[in-house]
Amino acid sequence: MEKENERVIVVGAGPSGLSVAASLRNQSIPYIILERENCFASLWKKYSYDRLHLHLKKQFCELPHKPFPPSFPSYIPKDKFLQYLEDYVSHFKINPLYHRTVENAEYDEGSEKWKVKAKNKESGEVEEYEGRFLVVASGETSDPFVPEIDGLKSFTGKVIHSTGFKNGKEFKDEHVLVVGSGNSGMEIALDLVNHGAKTSIVVRSKVHILSRGMVNLGLFLMKYLSMEMVDSVMVMLSKMVYGDVTNYGVGRPSEGPFYMKVKYGKYPIIDVGTFHKIKSRELKVLPAEIECVSGKNVLFKNGQLHSFDSIIFCTGFKRSTHKWLKGDDYLLNDDGIPKPSYPIHWKGKNGLYCAGLSRRGFYGAAADAKNVANDVRSIMQNL
Repeated sequence: MEKENERVIVVGAGPSGLSVAASLRNQSIPYIILERENCFASLWKKYSYDRLHLHLKKQFCELPHKPFPPSFPSYIPKDKFLQYLEDYVSHFKINPLYHRTVENAEYDEGSEKWKVKAKNKESGEVEEYEGRFLVVASGETSDPFVPEIDGLKSFTGKVIHSTGFKNGKEFKDEHVLVVGSGNSGMEIALDLVNHGAKTSIVVRSKVHILSRGMVNLGLFLMKYLSMEMVDSVMVMLSKMVYGDVTNYGVGRPSEGPFYMKVKYGKYPIIDVGTFHKIKSRELKVLPAEIECVSGKNVLFKNGQLHSFDSIIFCTGFKRSTHKWLKGDDYLLNDDGIPKPSYPIHWKGKNGLYCAGLSRRGFYGAAADAKNVANDVRSIMQNL
């Protein structure tokens, strides 16, 4: 019979939450998993664009205790990854409680349990759960973020976040502005150009541009060389392949790509064809911040004025953990990112953990999940 004082409550059924669930089941540790959407991996199932592939080779993207099938390609497309997740959930008999939005989670000193209140969006009732352990696995990409821009509500065309973009077919022959130059922004811009949209992209921040091969070489070299040396190699190769990117309105940071990923969570651009479109001027780079919007006109802070039919915001995500996680002043900051430095970032106090927030992708989430399960097992053995 399941004992509540030994139960683990996992918040989030994305790849991080599934990794935790599988790792707990692998050690016969009882758990429940709460998910606000109506499916697991909702970002992948419902809110990702069609051409999406995993950016790293498959060996860096496996979830714990179940490798990808040998028949899968090195760079896995969205449909194959979803197939893998379906098999993963079935194999580990993971049954999330869907439509549960966590509203409050607080550690009770008296009972030494986490008390979690979650709203059941189907019934409208607030349900209460108790467990000895709580794992925040709601992800780095939980709440789409669109910046406040003066006059944006007056824009007469289509405005969407990247989570609402599927492909560029509906934008053919339109003038489209992509705001945000991370990997999603660059790939969505490429898809738009390929579908005949007259596309511009705002590249306000300096970015590193690397090929898939460079990134995988860098990950290999990290086993043997310092991060500083690997970053030097990456920058040298990037300059050899892409030349002086400032000629095309793109700045290169002074800090190295792997350093920036670890320090700030800022990923390098993994080029899958976008730079060729920038170089050929098929994709127009706008290097200035938006000042304001009026009708279909967008005024930039460098004084340029351009007219667009649609705007797609690829401006990332925020986390709302601070709104519902109470009493934690150790593990997570107000932005939902761990305060402790890697590699001890996953463990808080009073049985609180997090998974998938180390800015190390699926590889980091898998390591977190294993660490959490092992630590819970160790504590349970001493209860």
